[in-house]
Amino acid sequence: MSCIRFNTPAQRAQMRAAAPAMLSAEEAARLHPAPPVTASKIRRLRLLATHANPKIRESVASSSHTPADLFATLAKDADQGVRACVARNEATPCDLLRDLAHDESDAVRGWVAVNYFVPADVMDELAGDDSRVVRSLVAWKASLAAEAEAETAELARA
Repeated sequence: MSCIRFNTPAQRAQMRAAAPAMLSAEEAARLHPAPPVTASKIRRLRLLATHANPKIRESVASSSHTPADLFATLAKDADQGVRACVARNEATPCDLLRDLAHDESDAVRGWVAVNYFVPADVMDELAGDDSRVVRSLVAWKASLAAEAEAETAELARA
């Protein structure tokens, strides 16, 4: 299953029309607060980051609560899937995304390309990547940004 969602213009319009009936992110967070991140949770993440099963390490690499030093360790993991989870995590520090943009795996570099928080200079570098897949992801993300900018301009005119 993909985490990338493709909505048609009609679906986006329908979602915008329904937005007033939805809770804002702040209201939802107030009504359904997440449990606090405790020292115990961080200790568990550190312990699980050393697990032999790469899928367990992937779960740590996917957590928004993973400490920066642990991201640095997981970014060097021998398993491509673990590094890919670090690359796609929006909590990953920008310096690590810069490093992962040079990963041997085009899957990891592709996840760096679609990470919302990747620096612009890294995107420019990935636009010239040897992998057609990575270059295509960079182009796709740029087209989404252009589309969102056009929609914002259209809403501002309305």
